[in-house]
Amino acid sequence: MKFCTSCGNAVILKVPAGDDRERFVCSSCEFIHYSNPHIIVGCVPVYKGKVLLCKRAIEPRKGFWTLPAGFMENGETTLQGATRETWEEAKARVTNVDLYRIFDVPYISQVYMFYRCDLDDGEHSAGPESLETQLYAEADIPWDNIAFQVVSETLKEYFSDAAAGHFPVRVSAIDHRAKRS
Repeated sequence: MKFCTSCGNAVILKVPAGDDRERFVCSSCEFIHYSNPHIIVGCVPVYKGKVLLCKRAIEPRKGFWTLPAGFMENGETTLQGATRETWEEAKARVTNVDLYRIFDVPYISQVYMFYRCDLDDGEHSAGPESLETQLYAEADIPWDNIAFQVVSETLKEYFSDAAAGHFPVRVSAIDHRAKRS
């Protein structure tokens, strides 16, 4: 960041009074610019035991499979964001939406929240950020072509939980980059 979004003057990196870390602070109006983690929200849509995945049409990881998810918008709840992203990426309507998985990913300043849900009537199609969408049984998931570690972990846990008939909400952290092929 080089300029203040409030007055347009130059910003400097310093520890503001009463704070404990460096922030961008305007050299003129002294406005403090906070940079906070991004929240990614999405769904694990299920229809007849199969999970809906989207093949990414955008970077990062274009051409790889993921759950329908994206950045939460201002003015919406995590639930609203997750269902909106599911519609935008997979043209899918969902019901019976329950919080399922939370990942803290501090090395990229992100938090992921996935909701487990039913895919209404099994209907889906690719939205503008997806090349295609498809329902997958566990045995058919393209495990080597999953876009993100949080998605792989969520899918593995989902199928294990489905077999057990119990879906606990889990919270964990990923504090390292997975090696990519």
